[in-house]
Amino acid sequence: MGICSSCDSNHAATAKLILQDGRLQEFPYPVKVSYVLQGNPTCFICNSDEMDFDDVVSAVEEDEELQPGQLYFALPLSWLKHPLQPQQMGALAVKASSALMKSNNGSEKCGCRCKSVTPFPVPEEVARRKVASGGGGEKRGRGGRRKFKAILSDIPE
Repeated sequence: MGICSSCDSNHAATAKLILQDGRLQEFPYPVKVSYVLQGNPTCFICNSDEMDFDDVVSAVEEDEELQPGQLYFALPLSWLKHPLQPQQMGALAVKASSALMKSNNGSEKCGCRCKSVTPFPVPEEVARRKVASGGGGEKRGRGGRRKFKAILSDIPE
């Protein structure tokens, strides 16, 4: 599990701000929201930890500092004090993920050549054998809908 965990230990945490155009701004030093807003006057800054579906979006106060380790969004003023719709939340998640991936790929600050680990895929041959043997494979029911048969077994303790 802890592959390349030492990479992050060499870095100071930064406050990360996702701008409206999808770019990422990182602040390794304390910075007030009012300073950030000088370059983005049509926006307000929102802490990602305080965002929720169908909940009103609120701004971080101008005299507050962006906190290291936190992710923030610069959102259009029209979103202020309005409930965040699921589509908007999804779009923000994609925007943040993309910006963070570009940031990580663009500069290897620690010199580590580790890459993120993804779950290994099940080989097609194994998947075909399961379907052919009926073990957990799909079966068609009325109306062409898929029905699945659960494969359950006892686990000895």
